[in-house]
Amino acid sequence: MLIGHIEGATRTIGKSQGYLGLPIRDETLDCVINGQGTPAMVTAWHPTPDELRALVNGAPVHVRLLGQSHPPIMVSVGPEPDPV
Repeated sequence: MLIGHIEGATRTIGKSQGYLGLPIRDETLDCVINGQGTPAMVTAWHPTPDELRALVNGAPVHVRLLGQSHPPIMVSVGPEPDPV
């Protein structure tokens, strides 16, 4: 997967730690567990052509989290890009 630029990005994380840098959009959402105004960070990722082919053929999306504790996460598909 390739790091995408999320629309409305508010900051970039990880660059000072030696990573490429991940643009994120800070937002709040209404969560049934944590309540209204739950803080969240949203990122965008783009599959490579080979990954896209694998996804179309039924391959799963794997999410890898570094460390030993697992924060709550949500995985979804963003909007389709406007036609060029």
